[in-house]
Amino acid sequence: MPNITYRSADGEETPIDLKAGTSVMEGAVTNGLDGIVGECGGSLMCATCHVYVAANDVERLPPKSEVEEEMLESAAAEIRPTSRLSCQIKVTDELDGLVVEIPESQY
Repeated sequence: MPNITYRSADGEETPIDLKAGTSVMEGAVTNGLDGIVGECGGSLMCATCHVYVAANDVERLPPKSEVEEEMLESAAAEIRPTSRLSCQIKVTDELDGLVVEIPESQY
């Protein structure tokens, strides 16, 4: 199973093994991780699963869709070049070792 590391705004890291095919958001919510809300359940209708992907991992992800770009504009936290909605990051074996940072606030 691919391992995804979630880094909180204060720097605490939580590595979680996730089944391929799930989303980074589902992994956080299922494992009770604070900071990723996923209010819309992953239907790309909110930005409460906003994360910052580690700079060295960005190229491993597919590009953002136009809808994801638009939804990120409503995120509560600062938008950075590495901002993504974690509901749109599907876990694959190739993403083993991915690191995402959770913003300080999703609201």
